[in-house]
Amino acid sequence: MLAIGVAAQAAGTLLVSTPAYLIVLLHTQQGVSLTQGGLLASAPTFGMVLTLVAWGAAADRWGERGVIATGSALSALAALAAAFTNDFVWLAALLAAGGAAAASTNAASGRVVVGWFPRHRRGLAMGIRQMSQPLGVAAAALIVPPMAAAYGVAAPLFIVAAATGVLAIAALLGIENPPRSAPAAAGGTSLAPTANPYRRDGFLARIHVLSVLLVVPQFTLSIFGIVWLSVGLGWSEAWAGAVIAAAQFIGALGRIGVGHLSDRVGSRVRVLRWVALAGVAAMVALAASAALHWDALAAVLFIVATTISVADNGLAFTSVAEAAGPGWSGRALGLQNTGQFIAASAVGPGIGALVTLAGFPLALAAVALAPLISIPLIPARDRDSSSE
Repeated sequence: MLAIGVAAQAAGTLLVSTPAYLIVLLHTQQGVSLTQGGLLASAPTFGMVLTLVAWGAAADRWGERGVIATGSALSALAALAAAFTNDFVWLAALLAAGGAAAASTNAASGRVVVGWFPRHRRGLAMGIRQMSQPLGVAAAALIVPPMAAAYGVAAPLFIVAAATGVLAIAALLGIENPPRSAPAAAGGTSLAPTANPYRRDGFLARIHVLSVLLVVPQFTLSIFGIVWLSVGLGWSEAWAGAVIAAAQFIGALGRIGVGHLSDRVGSRVRVLRWVALAGVAAMVALAASAALHWDALAAVLFIVATTISVADNGLAFTSVAEAAGPGWSGRALGLQNTGQFIAASAVGPGIGALVTLAGFPLALAAVALAPLISIPLIPARDRDSSSE
């Protein structure tokens, strides 16, 4: 079930990431501006923002299996339809619809981990589950540029449709809903009402806000990394895509490492603080290498910064699920991702405009402010309501 959850969300991330790797082709061959390209890249995340809480509430009420299978199937249909359009506006709209459907795996697959794994193994399990996002981005970096250059924009979208369709079937056949720890309501379809964890204290709200800040470097590097390496530094798209794929793969392993570390030290938020501090240093160093045009060092620092930028997600995600408890985790995880994807939707056009005005070095330096501001918001202690 963990493997299916990872693969399902990776396929959804492939859909969400695909337009970012079309920016160079659209910019160089069709004259699309970086701001317009950023808007297209943000279309799937905008769609996700609209449906994340609803998918989470559906998982709370009806279970994870049906939510993941249904959302993956709808993602496949949206990607297939997008492959047959040549209109920029329709392409953006269908990608937004695909993102809205792909949001199903975000909250539901996290609930599977929290429901089936005990706390002392949950950090590692969630770290494995969180591999899905960088693996999906890595797949997009390797697949989309060469496929689009050789066969057009439709080709990678056909691959996305096939991947999400296969995973819809796998989820339906291979995932079982975790046992419910609270008695079911009438009809046996939902948990009995539980106390709203947001009224208890500010823990969840603080995790949500700091996660919004920490997602800014992640999406800056995933959306504009290939543009910076190929246009800013003059690399070929193939080499740029290979560096990005390597960075995302190493980042996936890093998520497992920090998840396991949080199990060992017995705290999610302590490790989260270490990651935020490292993120500030990594973005400043990357900005300096960009300003000095140290290409080889820039590639190494890009991999380091990308690895750090994705390391916080599993820690924050696990913290939210544990603090919310089984009756609220779907909605809480939906809110968690909603805030992150609102920020991600703004990163595309916002950073695109900033790069156009100030250049890559200053833009990367500005992004370092986001993890810096997040540090005072990190709670002092964890909160666990997962057994309530």
